Amino acid sequence: MKSTVKEDLRVIRTKEAIRKAFEEMICEMDYEQISIKELTERARINRKTFYLHYNSLDDLLRELQNKMAKDFVRRTQGLERPRDMDKITREFFLVSEGAGRLHERLLCSGSYHYISRRITNEIMSETWGADGRQQNIDPYVQNIIMTFVSQSTIEIYKQWIADGKKIPLEKIIALTSKLICTGVNGFSDFGNHRPD
Repeated sequence: MKSTVKEDLRVIRTKEAIRKAFEEMICEMDYEQISIKELTERARINRKTFYLHYNSLDDLLRELQNKMAKDFVRRTQGLERPRDMDKITREFFLVSEGAGRLHERLLCSGSYHYISRRITNEIMSETWGADGRQQNIDPYVQNIIMTFVSQSTIEIYKQWIADGKKIPLEKIIALTSKLICTGVNGFSDFGNHRPD
């Protein structure tokens, strides 16, 4: 029994080392530049050990993406789409800020664009699917709404990051929520003057 516990702890530590090294590399370089050789060196394991846990870097990336999606889904559980878009938008920004540089790279870096699209699609299908069926929303209309909301939010987030987060977090959350929930017509009420 003790050897199984030791093995389990060793597996946990090894996977943590792999994930930590991978996350560091994502923050430093484009995905195409990451090699299993350098990853295993940073994690202080050999290639065989890597392949005991993952078939490829894509598998490792998918695991990371699934964790991010599940964290967001958990935080927005119980919120109704599209009714609670202001609260959902708030959670998106809070989750993103909590994840720091890693989240910024995955959502904003050009080489990771397809990754952010996969994460978004997964979250939207998991969370909006049930809500749309419950509200009898035409699935094609739901797809358009989902695309508008998700891509608008991500593009605003990316622009906010590109601008060096010059707008305070609470204000960018409020602005994004207002734009998502009321469109550009709601912007005139927002106070669109230049900051002092």
